[in-house]
Amino acid sequence: MLDARIRPRIDPLLDAFGRRLLASGIRADAVTVAGFGLGLVAIACTASGAFLAGLGFFLLNRLCDGVDGALARSRGITDLGGFLDIVLDFLIYAGMVFAFAAADPATHALPAAFLLWSFMGTGSSFLAFAILAAKRGLVSPERGTKSFYYLGGLAEGSETILFFVLCALFPDAFPALAWSFAGLCWLTTLGRIGTAVRSLRTPRPAPAGSPPGP
Repeated sequence: MLDARIRPRIDPLLDAFGRRLLASGIRADAVTVAGFGLGLVAIACTASGAFLAGLGFFLLNRLCDGVDGALARSRGITDLGGFLDIVLDFLIYAGMVFAFAAADPATHALPAAFLLWSFMGTGSSFLAFAILAAKRGLVSPERGTKSFYYLGGLAEGSETILFFVLCALFPDAFPALAWSFAGLCWLTTLGRIGTAVRSLRTPRPAPAGSPPGP
């Protein structure tokens, strides 16, 4: 929901920083992998109860996520870069939920499990739509230059970051925050299904030279 509004403000800053890093020879994929390492440290800290340290490493992970995109836009976006970016992002998001569950299983496990279930809805609807959007030539320029179509919703990257910030600052409130954010995720999934029904229900044109259907 917030990504399309925030992107125009932060992308120029990230792009300027990315152009400086480009001159040093740093590659976008290297930043992506380094960010993943920082995310794993965030998960370990959070699981051990060091929530503020976990938050610090998580925010560094998110900074790397912005910088690798800026580098990719400067050097040239690759399919491998897009693949690594989305897969490693999803692993860190899910890992952070697991970390909060591990920090206090008795209180956090059930809401964490429900939240991970909701993540399956947002993640699968996002990726499935992106695959089919590519076949139809659909693009999402309002969300910046991306490797594939970015379908919006109530719970996007900005809201997810805010959720984890709140959880780290107020860990005792994790159950209430998790139930609430899971609700936003389910609404996002339903909204994306509705978008898919409206956008994808018509058959794609047959490729040139293919035989006519029955």
